[in-house]
Amino acid sequence: MLTAVLLFSLITFTGLGGEAVCLGGAARCDSRAITAPGATASAPTRNGPGAADGKPPAPKGCPSPRACGYPDATTTGPRIATLTPQSTGNAAIRTDGTVIKGWDITGSLDIYANDVTVIDSRITSTNWWGINLRPGFSGLRILHTTITAVPGKGPDNGGADYAVSNMSTSSIEVGHCDISVFGDALSMGQGNLHDNYVHDITPFRNLDGEWQHTNAVISNGGGKGKLIIRHNTLLNATPVEQGASAAIGLFADSAPVTHTVVDDNWLAGGAYALYAGGADSAGIEVTDNVFSPQFYPAGGKYGAVAYWNPTGRGNVWRGNRMADGRTVVPVQP
Repeated sequence: MLTAVLLFSLITFTGLGGEAVCLGGAARCDSRAITAPGATASAPTRNGPGAADGKPPAPKGCPSPRACGYPDATTTGPRIATLTPQSTGNAAIRTDGTVIKGWDITGSLDIYANDVTVIDSRITSTNWWGINLRPGFSGLRILHTTITAVPGKGPDNGGADYAVSNMSTSSIEVGHCDISVFGDALSMGQGNLHDNYVHDITPFRNLDGEWQHTNAVISNGGGKGKLIIRHNTLLNATPVEQGASAAIGLFADSAPVTHTVVDDNWLAGGAYALYAGGADSAGIEVTDNVFSPQFYPAGGKYGAVAYWNPTGRGNVWRGNRMADGRTVVPVQP
């Protein structure tokens, strides 16, 4: 009986305005299957802007991500062989310090708490997101986790938009994760994204009837902190006629793109593999990335990079190359 009550307390519904509502009160959103607040969630991560500096760059002439040391399905996702199934629905986490470990979640997580960790788990969502950090909260870490969705079952006319969404103005960490299906997989203006494998993005027509633009990583500008995108495999195989934008899309939709590091990633697909911030960008460092011809000879359908501002204050372009070793030089419009 106790097990049934605890599991029932996790089931949530969407209230007015799309906010998750937790049955049984906020505290009971965190059942015994979630490690108690303050528990240790150890994971080898490469944290911060200098953590990967000692790693030698990928060799020239890379035939595939795995052959050249970039993440794939064998190096990402949970390290636990047997996960505990949990049908949570859209669960609201409201207890600071919560650690979710070893779960196979059918549902999504809406974070209204500080210092939450999701580790060694799997999330299969039919919501707008897999994990969402709400405004005013901080300290979210998502490590060694698979985040995917069910094509045709999402709320955006069958589509699912964000594997990880950061609505807060604080940084979050996403590392060693296997991410697929979502249209804009990693969506944030500030964060530390490292050692992830983003692949098999599924195109869909949104509620307006248009093809949803897709990106493995997207920032709309105006981030209050630093966005670090380091040592990820970011693939966007979506056809351009079905909405593909980029592997990394740095767009000044909300405000100029600033304080962003794009370092040592494997990039393939999109109209351009990298949209680089535009005319008002500043503090954009693009270094030692490999642009792959996996989907298009030039990395993206129309080229490797667009909207790079070489005169922006603090902008750096260095060491970027095609997978065969040829130097990538941004073409100015």
